[in-house]
Amino acid sequence: MKNNQKTFIASLAVLIFGIILFYVGTDGFTAYTAETARVTKLVETKPEFPHVTFEDSEGREYSISEFKDKYVFITFIYTGCTTVCIQLEQNMKQVYDLIPQEYLGKDIVFLSISFDPTRDDPATLDKYKNLYNSDGETWRMARIPNQSELDELLEKFGVIVIPDENGNFAHNAAFYLVDGKGTLVDVMDYRETKEAGNKLIQILEAGKGA
Repeated sequence: MKNNQKTFIASLAVLIFGIILFYVGTDGFTAYTAETARVTKLVETKPEFPHVTFEDSEGREYSISEFKDKYVFITFIYTGCTTVCIQLEQNMKQVYDLIPQEYLGKDIVFLSISFDPTRDDPATLDKYKNLYNSDGETWRMARIPNQSELDELLEKFGVIVIPDENGNFAHNAAFYLVDGKGTLVDVMDYRETKEAGNKLIQILEAGKGA
């Protein structure tokens, strides 16, 4: 009887320890994968957009202050991508189409950022934007020519980009929302377009990005 009791207590202790370990390892049961943990941490820490210089499909150069007092809805892509980027930008278009015209360009701007600046020059980005009916103004496509600036942005926003020997990249994908002060305020699932659109509309109805 005592042996059974000892076995039960030992098993219970192991179970409790396992639950605690799982709780800590998953950020309180909320992060079941590394990607979920990454997003949870980003939303909690709300990093500031670092100083970078964009060059867009029109050849214009500017910093994130170009969009002061506006929300910026962002994706990270490269034009040579034949996998997730296509779906990502198609979904970006779906979210864009959900936003009332009165807000576009005035209160929110859409921005697709290439992490392949060597190949994605303005001419290439200009052709790429036409695939998704981007107007180049309220939805812009740009690169960051300075590699160190690009690397800093990717690191701050938790964007994982792994090049292969063929010039392609393995990378994660999401929608990122930055406010009018350059602060990351949300990371959204790129597959949930209606949810993302509804969330943006609620934010825009509540006020500007300041």
